Amino acid sequence: MTASVLRSFWIGGFEGADHVNGAGEPLDMAAATAHLELLNGDYLRAREHGLLTVRESIGWRLSEPAPHRHELARAVQVATAARRHGLQVVWTFMHYGTPPDVSLFDDGLVERFASFAAAAARALAPLHDEPPVYNLINEIGYVAWAASHTNLIHPYVGDPQGLGEHTEASGYDVKRRLVRAVLAGMDAVRAVDPRARFLHVEPLVHVVAPHERPDLADLAERIAGYQWQVWDLIAGRLEPQLGGHTGALDLVGVNHYHSGQWEAGTERRLRWHEGDPRRRPFGALLQAAWERYRRPLIVAETSHIGVGRARWLDEVASEVANARAAGIPVEGLCLYPLVDRHDWGDPAHWHHSGLWDVDHDTPLPRHRRLVPDYAAVLTQWQARLPGAPPLPIAPPVPEPLPESRANGVVPCTT
Repeated sequence: MTASVLRSFWIGGFEGADHVNGAGEPLDMAAATAHLELLNGDYLRAREHGLLTVRESIGWRLSEPAPHRHELARAVQVATAARRHGLQVVWTFMHYGTPPDVSLFDDGLVERFASFAAAAARALAPLHDEPPVYNLINEIGYVAWAASHTNLIHPYVGDPQGLGEHTEASGYDVKRRLVRAVLAGMDAVRAVDPRARFLHVEPLVHVVAPHERPDLADLAERIAGYQWQVWDLIAGRLEPQLGGHTGALDLVGVNHYHSGQWEAGTERRLRWHEGDPRRRPFGALLQAAWERYRRPLIVAETSHIGVGRARWLDEVASEVANARAAGIPVEGLCLYPLVDRHDWGDPAHWHHSGLWDVDHDTPLPRHRRLVPDYAAVLTQWQARLPGAPPLPIAPPVPEPLPESRANGVVPCTT
């Protein structure tokens, strides 16, 4: 086995969220960006820019229209196109959306997701010559918080008074349930394809007390600590009775955006473009994750908006290069999204965050426009990263499956 499970260090991510937004509008972002229609062109462009690994989403909501009826032809189509272009796909199985009869607040989700994960792995296994890499549930921490404490995901009303989004709670009960679903899904996938590797993706964040409220320092530390809950549960560091264990935490995927650093209490962001001195360097965030888990890291999502895209990538790549030089095994860096996307809550608002912008003067944005300065920085850094390979880290040894989990029963005491 080589040092990395990825075909290329540089990764391109295609937006694939499929949840129902707070206005009750079902999303299919891969279709809305015309990615499905332009699949061959998008893959050809990715390959021409040295991106031999891509992130795609299957979409649980889209792929299970009725209980236990799995429609995976679209995923097979995407996998076949990627294979034709010599690309490796890192698959997300659940990108926020669930089938309409599945609730994030119901334990029945665990078995249903495991069944879906097995079906998806069965459909994709013949199309992978190398061990497949699966992100079973994307950003558990985000979806748990959004469903529990905001009105961003239909039908959940976590903010009935409309007080606005706040980060003082984490949606912990939903996190626990989704972690149980991931653990059951890993067992189900390995039963189908023992080669499978698993990428667990969460944001890295930094939270500080406002200048005028130093008494909120403890609150800031507590909120920042929420970022570790999902990985700790998967690794069995927290509530091991849920079934987590060290062998389950395979690849640690970290997301890094400018909005991921803020003040406790006020929710004011530490503005990157204004050079807020309280911001924590990305390299320090990577070091914290490495020291906590000692597992290979992949920057699973990063990008900025508008004119800041090139400078953002230059800074992120520099931090990653320094981290690798210090011995931290960062094995990949994903530009996400590769093709621009519109806002989940407003289809008329496009973020201008992709390597390619799109023209949206037609119902589907079919024309891609390369962002020259962003592409130039990518090319410059591709000559320097990955550089010398990190030391190989063996994949974790799967824990023997307890009889209770083999039967779909997960003990829970709280």
